[in-house]
Amino acid sequence: SFVCWFSRDDEDTFKILIATDVHLGYLEKDAIRGSDSYNALDEILKCAKTNQTSSLTRRFPWVNYQDENLNISIPVFSIHGNHDDPTGAEGLCALDLLSASGLVNHFGHSQSVERIEISPILMQKGNTKLALYGLGSIPDERLYRMFVNNQVTMLRPKEEQDGWFNLFTIHQNRSKHGPTNYIPEQFLDEFLDLVVWGHEHECLIAPTRNEQQLFYVTQPGSSVATSLSPGEATKKHIGLLRVKGRKMNLQKIPLKTVRQFFIQDVVLADYEDLFTPDTPQVTKKVEDLCFAKVTEMLEEAERERLGCPLTPEKPLVRLRVDYSGGFEAFNTSRFSQKFVDRVANPKDIIHFLRHREQKENIKGLLLKTTAVEGLRVEDLVKQYFEAAEQTVQLSLLTEQGMGKAIQEFVDKDEKDAIQELITYQLEKTQRHLQARGVTTEQDIDTEVRGWGLHWKRAKAHRLERGDEPLDPDISSEFADVAMDSDESSAPFPPPTRGRGRGARGRGGRGRGRGELLSLSVTNMKYA
Repeated sequence: SFVCWFSRDDEDTFKILIATDVHLGYLEKDAIRGSDSYNALDEILKCAKTNQTSSLTRRFPWVNYQDENLNISIPVFSIHGNHDDPTGAEGLCALDLLSASGLVNHFGHSQSVERIEISPILMQKGNTKLALYGLGSIPDERLYRMFVNNQVTMLRPKEEQDGWFNLFTIHQNRSKHGPTNYIPEQFLDEFLDLVVWGHEHECLIAPTRNEQQLFYVTQPGSSVATSLSPGEATKKHIGLLRVKGRKMNLQKIPLKTVRQFFIQDVVLADYEDLFTPDTPQVTKKVEDLCFAKVTEMLEEAERERLGCPLTPEKPLVRLRVDYSGGFEAFNTSRFSQKFVDRVANPKDIIHFLRHREQKENIKGLLLKTTAVEGLRVEDLVKQYFEAAEQTVQLSLLTEQGMGKAIQEFVDKDEKDAIQELITYQLEKTQRHLQARGVTTEQDIDTEVRGWGLHWKRAKAHRLERGDEPLDPDISSEFADVAMDSDESSAPFPPPTRGRGRGARGRGGRGRGRGELLSLSVTNMKYA
């Protein structure tokens, strides 16, 4: 979650210490790593304490440091993340307990699941006015739909709207994990000046400008590694933000108490000069190579740790070994014993993986193409069949249905998505043919081809007339037969934009239940 501390600099400058995803208590029972999150938070708090704090003029129902019964030296404002999601009838989370105790100020909590109104905390210091917006974690698919359907509103001060520095904090997927499993930056209002993006653990703290919306985005990342992935290996930082008038400056501060993390990839097929799957004692040779790679990372960690007494002694180390092409994995438990006193994660140093070439090549090609051209997988499937010869055209399945199944396969790694689509369609077709009393191969072929022609003509007529899609309430995501084909889905209208108080200006037509909601951000146009 987003956490910020306010302090004094000069009479017109806000100084805000920014940290995201502290994951307090992560692996607290681990003998080696149990204190990592606490040590990082302690360092962050000490960094905040080096700046003298001051009370600020604001319009907010209650803040802890204005309570005469509390002695608050560091005012803290925080939104909740996905691990402390509000639950229960009253929608409470762990942060509410801290807030009720006067330890932090919890904001950005939306009670409604039908409409969100984000009201800012208004602060003034000298001549500088700061509007602090926050939105705690909400399931990405739900929030995506709410943005598209014009159900999210950001309120603005009534007076001197252009005189405020607008800071927005959000805790959602920033990178695309599926058609709607993220929040595009273009969904956010353009009057914002700076967006602090939480939930993503990779530290990309240097502000980047969104050239379409004209605001800046900073992604501080987490202060503790919670997975052994490449994004966590980036050096951890927090940010010291200075705001004066409508100008800002963000200074990144490296964290010194964070445990080091090193990760490398090894593809065994690339070491043909040392061994092949047929080499005698090849498994021993592979193990020796991995030992050398892990030792290199430990030596690099030791060099970096020199002169940094606050850095934990044992680093995290991960070696990902691709053993495709006929190689065999060795005993990782026995291998880990060689480093049990030197690393913080002895049980999972080695991670073996084997690419299934055909699947990975198709998936990689689709991901690469969609990333470069901004296309949906459904669009690629449609383009393929439009250009394909007649002999490889689809008969029972539609292009859009196949596209959705492949989208599930690519984005969500649903291994059975395509097979489930085919099985469902075959069963539905068989029931239809039985009901029509069709038995011979020739009659079956004629009936199936008749469906396709009937559907395409009916669709063309509907499009010409501008009619509503046929049968929008399809119960299955992969309903694909011509009579109730999911090709009837209507595209989203281009989102529009508004300005001023409550400006959201985004709309969208309701979708049929059971459909995959999909929007190509690259193709969006704004008024």
